[in-house]
Amino acid sequence: MIPRLHQRTHTPHDPLEVALGRPLSPTEGLTEHTIVAHWTGLDYFTLDDEHKSWTSFEWAEHIEEALLEHPFAASPDDDRWAILHLDVRLHPDDRELTGPEWAEVAHRLARATGIEIPGKESGCRWIAVQAQPGRLDLIANLIHLDGAWHAPPADILRRLADQARRIEQDLGLVPARPTTQPTAPTASGQLASVLTQLADEQTGPLATVRGLVEHTAHRIARQPGAAGTDTAHRLELIARRLHAIQQDLDATAAHLVQPRAVAAPAAARRTAHPSL
Repeated sequence: MIPRLHQRTHTPHDPLEVALGRPLSPTEGLTEHTIVAHWTGLDYFTLDDEHKSWTSFEWAEHIEEALLEHPFAASPDDDRWAILHLDVRLHPDDRELTGPEWAEVAHRLARATGIEIPGKESGCRWIAVQAQPGRLDLIANLIHLDGAWHAPPADILRRLADQARRIEQDLGLVPARPTTQPTAPTASGQLASVLTQLADEQTGPLATVRGLVEHTAHRIARQPGAAGTDTAHRLELIARRLHAIQQDLDATAAHLVQPRAVAAPAAARRTAHPSL
């Protein structure tokens, strides 16, 4: 199980589209089979079973609400990039997890990041989305219901990795990193490392460019007139293409370090032919 932390954004719409693998819809309802877990306080703020029929747009608005209700809430760095997005992916050889198992994974990751604190119902709003095979996305608003900002722990990546290892053991999943003797880096491994750095969601140059494009798009969208709306839409499409490039680079890096099948020995191949 491999956890990945994405760059924070100021709207949950793009992370939710990435999690779903498709655009948001004002009509498509997301059931409990897709939203497999959520913050514990949700049931106290909605009618019985009300949220079980929400559309993807309504889920995004629900996560975003704290940003609108607390316009002066900001991070210690004085920014408003309050939407945290992380995902975990299973090993290709892992079994399929059940809905309750995905829910357990979501709550354990939420607690590892400090997003969910047992017994606290006025903390961060978050949801867990299981819409793509072998993948779970967790999307949260770092602004609490009371307007306080939740600062993720400095060692959040280590905590996520440690929790992922424990989940693998508890659920009988394939470890992300087999225990093998270290080997000298190959040329393919070095090239894969370069591609991974380019695609990195935290420090990669493409992530920085994408974040600036998304920020500009949302600022332009607030300007009056159709021209601003059209420009904002074009910038959003550019941001999506940049994200697709990041994913392609990540997949290419993984392909470079995959072990190649070894050809059968010549003697073994000859035995497959009838004797002359």
